[in-house]
Amino acid sequence: MRKTIILTLLLIVSVAVKAAEPTSADRWEAGNKAYIEGNYDKAIEEYTAILSGGEYSMKLYYNLANAYFKKGENGKAILYYNKALRIAPSQEDIRHNLALAEAQTKDRIAVVPEFFLNRWLRTVRNSMSCTAWSVLSIVSLAILLAFGLMFLLASRLGVRKAGFYGALVALLLLIATTSFAISSRNDMLSHEEAVVMASAISVKSSPDRSATDLFVLHEGTKVKLLTEVDEWVEVVIADGKKGWTERKNIEEI
Repeated sequence: MRKTIILTLLLIVSVAVKAAEPTSADRWEAGNKAYIEGNYDKAIEEYTAILSGGEYSMKLYYNLANAYFKKGENGKAILYYNKALRIAPSQEDIRHNLALAEAQTKDRIAVVPEFFLNRWLRTVRNSMSCTAWSVLSIVSLAILLAFGLMFLLASRLGVRKAGFYGALVALLLLIATTSFAISSRNDMLSHEEAVVMASAISVKSSPDRSATDLFVLHEGTKVKLLTEVDEWVEVVIADGKKGWTERKNIEEI
């Protein structure tokens, strides 16, 4: 009997403690309020707590990046602007703030010229989110089926021709939108890029602290991840230079 009472009391206390804990909505409101009041440490604490609970969104990443930017923590700001941009690549506000943050980095790296067609395709893909491309893909499939039925069932030659050419155009749209949706999703889930978090790091010729220093990178510089060996990772920067750094110096986007 006594054991049952104790267990019941523990259960009640546990439920009460959980009920007293702030929800993600509470933390979101508290974080926004702190940000408006200029209390960026408090805002970061609340936003980070939401992330620790397994929730994320473009707005959460964006607000967190803004808070870090206001604090002068450029590496973290660039990291979370990039995370927000992966979810909503068409948001110009994110791109604008990211450009402001990147302008404050010390490294000025010449970018290897990209084939114009690849650049154009990426621009088109980034004009909408993965979800939007997926919806367009489904719409294209529905249109394809409609024109296909028109071609198969119509008795008049003119209608059959319209169905054939309409289905052909819809097929091309389906291929394009599906490709953009898949590419956007892969990019969103990719872990091939990272941002330098340390104020300055020496990139080595091999995964060894005694190896030759090749070049120096500073906080906020974005790198692409290649090979990983123990606590070391090979990185490449925008101009094509490669080298090794300890994983603790960078954080994946």
